[in-house]
Amino acid sequence: MLDGKKSLFSGMQATGTITLGNYLGALKNWVDIDKDEYMCFYSVVDMHSITVRQDPSELRKRARSLLALYIAAGLDPVENCIYYQSHVSAHAELMWILNCFTYMGEMNRMTQFKDKSQKHSDNINTGLFTYPVLMAADILLFQSDVVPVGKDQMQHLEITRDIAERFNKIYGDVFTIPEAYIGKVGQKIMSLQEPEKKMSKSDENANSHILLLDDPDTIMRKFKKAVTDSEACIAYSENKPGIKNLLDIYCSINGKTPEEAVAEFDGMGYGKLKERVGEVVVEELRPIQERYKDIMKDKDYLNMIIKDNGEKASYYATKTLRKVQHKVGFPDRIR
Repeated sequence: MLDGKKSLFSGMQATGTITLGNYLGALKNWVDIDKDEYMCFYSVVDMHSITVRQDPSELRKRARSLLALYIAAGLDPVENCIYYQSHVSAHAELMWILNCFTYMGEMNRMTQFKDKSQKHSDNINTGLFTYPVLMAADILLFQSDVVPVGKDQMQHLEITRDIAERFNKIYGDVFTIPEAYIGKVGQKIMSLQEPEKKMSKSDENANSHILLLDDPDTIMRKFKKAVTDSEACIAYSENKPGIKNLLDIYCSINGKTPEEAVAEFDGMGYGKLKERVGEVVVEELRPIQERYKDIMKDKDYLNMIIKDNGEKASYYATKTLRKVQHKVGFPDRIR
């Protein structure tokens, strides 16, 4: 709890324009969270981004773009604390301490390290190995009661809980033990070309994903090329992953149930389904894209948000960090 509210933390990496999957699976849910109940911290996790080599100027541009997209999608930067991870040094400081309370065996079991090592075999660095500890620091710094997570991120939340419980057992109730926050809408959105895989902005096939800043023609073209099957029957089934994915996208935007969507498209072909899904996506993203352009033009407004929210995040993060530093025996600062 912070200032009488439950605390919530989440973030995204600044490694490219976020996808429709990121929006429907996370960002759209963030916007709908009750701000009277939760104090929300949303980070552009640029420190996580450098586990893979980045062009410095591009990383800065992408970080700014992502922060603007947060706001354009509906996150109020007054009601929510939207900030750069790298602007709050407490993330790195707490990570070092938590490293000393995390076991090698726990890191070896992290499946995403194995996946990323295969994709980036020329750069298997220790940051890639220990980034779950930085993620734990991200969460625990703000005494987070809840963390919005998908199924593929549950392992990270579990190790965060393990580290916090281990620390608390030694030093008392220092950290809040976070729980998963499950959003009201948004399924796990899959690739348009390989619907057995999660939609990812790092996929080399540009037709596999919709980016939030794709223009309408590009969006419609990508949906027309979406993989379906040869049955020509619209049904919501795990045995029809391409069709199921299109229906999940459609339902996540308009709030319909899969059963309602199937009934709506009864008797129609796959072409009509793809066209209609493309249309609702275009209309969903249109106001976000327009707001994004306005925000990016207003440099003073964006700089003010970056400064003010960075200071706010630092204030709350430092309160936790100082408590932890005192518990482990670091000398108190002289005021």
